Amino acid sequence: MAAEETGLAGDISEDPILQLGSGFRAAKLLFVANEVGVFEQLATGPTSLNGLAERTGLAPPRLRVIVNAMLAVGMIEANDGEYRNSPVAAAFLSGPDSEGLRPALRFWNRFSYPVWMKLEDAVRTGQPQSGRASWTEEQQQIFSEGVEAITRGAAQALVDRYDFGRHARVLDLGGGTGSWLVAILRRHSHLRGTLVERAGAAAIARRRLASQSATQNVEVIEGDFFRDPVPPGHDVVLVAHVLHGNTPARNVELLRRIRASVPEGARLLLADDWTNPTHTLPALAPLFAGEFFVFSGEGDVYSEEEVHAWLNESGWRPVGFTALAGPQSVIIAETDQQALGVTTRMRSALR
Repeated sequence: MAAEETGLAGDISEDPILQLGSGFRAAKLLFVANEVGVFEQLATGPTSLNGLAERTGLAPPRLRVIVNAMLAVGMIEANDGEYRNSPVAAAFLSGPDSEGLRPALRFWNRFSYPVWMKLEDAVRTGQPQSGRASWTEEQQQIFSEGVEAITRGAAQALVDRYDFGRHARVLDLGGGTGSWLVAILRRHSHLRGTLVERAGAAAIARRRLASQSATQNVEVIEGDFFRDPVPPGHDVVLVAHVLHGNTPARNVELLRRIRASVPEGARLLLADDWTNPTHTLPALAPLFAGEFFVFSGEGDVYSEEEVHAWLNESGWRPVGFTALAGPQSVIIAETDQQALGVTTRMRSALR
C-alpha cells in the first residue's frame, strides 16, 4: 500500500521504533560490562584490549563485543588503541560500591531484567512477579544495596534542603539499608532515629547501621507497618520510595496510620518519583511505573496533586514540594487537626 493511501508522510523514519525496541541490548551490555569488571579495571589506568582482557580474565574476542558497545554508548573512550573510562563512567561506575551506581546496575541485571520479562503476565493478571517472599539473603542484599545506590543522591539532597534541626525523633518507614537515616544523622547528631523494615531488609540495615558511628541512636524494628503498630512519638516521619508500590487506597490507609501515631505539629516527608498531572514528567518516571507494577502487582507512579488529595483525606496538610535528584522529589506535609476531625466524622457517619 502506498504511503499516500495509508496517510503516512514519506519522510517518516522507522528509527524511533527500532531504537526504542532495541534498547534492551544497550542495557544488558552495560550490565555485563559492570559485572565482568570493565569499568573497575579501567579505573587503574588506560590499557589495550589485550591488557583489559588480562585484567578481567576474558578472552579478547568476547571482551571486544562488550568494549565496542560501551564505546558506542559513550561509557568508555579510546585513544591510540588504549581504552579508558568516559567521565561519567569514571564518576559513577569505577569507584567503591558505596559511592557509585555499580550496585544499581547489579540490581537491575539480577532482578529487574529477569522480572521485566514477566511484565505482560503482571499486566494481564495483576499479580506480582518478583518472587520476593522467597528471596535468599544474598538476593535481599543485592536488592537493598541497589536501591540504596539509586536513591543515594536524593537522600543527600534531602539533608541539604530540609531542616531536620527542628526535630527530635525521626521515623523511617521502609528505609531499606538505613542509608537515608545515615545521611540525616551525620548532619544532625542530636536526632534519635527509628527504622521499620521487613525481616530480610531489617537484618541488612542492622549490619549497615552498626558500622556507622553517626547512627548509634537508631533503633531497627522488624515489622510490617501496614499490619503492625506504627512506632509512636516521632515528630518527623520519612516514607521514601514506598508509596509507588501500592494502590491509592492502600496509601491513604498508610497515611492515616502514620497520622494516628504522631504528635500534633509533626511533619511527614514523602520522597518518591512524583510526576506532573499527566504522569509523563519527569520522563523517567512513567518508565519506572512498569518496574513498580511488576514487582508489587499494584504499583504505579503518582502525581503531586494525587498525593495532596491523599494527605487531605488522611489528616495531613501539604506544606511544600522540593526536587531532590534525578526524577526524585519530596512532598512535605504537617498534621492538620481540622482535616483529621472532618475525616473522622465522615468515617463515623458511614458506619
